[in-house]
Amino acid sequence: MSGRVAIRKRRQNRLGMLLVTVVVLMLLLVVAVKCMELKQKQAIYLSREAQLQEQISEQEARAEEIEEFRKYTKTKKYAEEVAKDKLGLVNEDEIIFKEE
Repeated sequence: MSGRVAIRKRRQNRLGMLLVTVVVLMLLLVVAVKCMELKQKQAIYLSREAQLQEQISEQEARAEEIEEFRKYTKTKKYAEEVAKDKLGLVNEDEIIFKEE
């Protein structure tokens, strides 16, 4: 009888080890799938970050251009150009040639 009990315990131990192994393999599978999903999300986020950085640099360049134009509009040269182009004014020492 003790032999039968020993055989039963071995079978139970094998079955227990098999179940533990199956559970561990399932957990590894789930972790691997989640890891792949996270890597895909990371790639998407990195590309989005690159796009946003590009947009920020473009906006900074535009802001610099606007600031340069703002400084230029405060100069005397700009005022003279506007007076000549839009109002048709000329300086005292300039000669105007008109087509006939």
